[in-house]
Amino acid sequence: MSAWQVERRKRTRHLIELGGLVVKAGIVDLTGDDRATIYGALLWMADKLKSEQGEHARALWTAKGKRVFEDG
Repeated sequence: MSAWQVERRKRTRHLIELGGLVVKAGIVDLTGDDRATIYGALLWMADKLKSEQGEHARALWTAKGKRVFEDG
């Protein structure tokens, strides 16, 4: 297998895992699989992270995510 194929598989796996987080969080069901809504929410998150409150928001979201991962 060539190097570009290995990298492509890594990228594909990474994207699938990120998509799994969207499903696991219940966002797909809560939005009725409305991709415009999901994308808008992700853009809102990005704006929040870029703002003055970004570090605070990130800390809160990280703590919540870690709790949920630990609880299984």
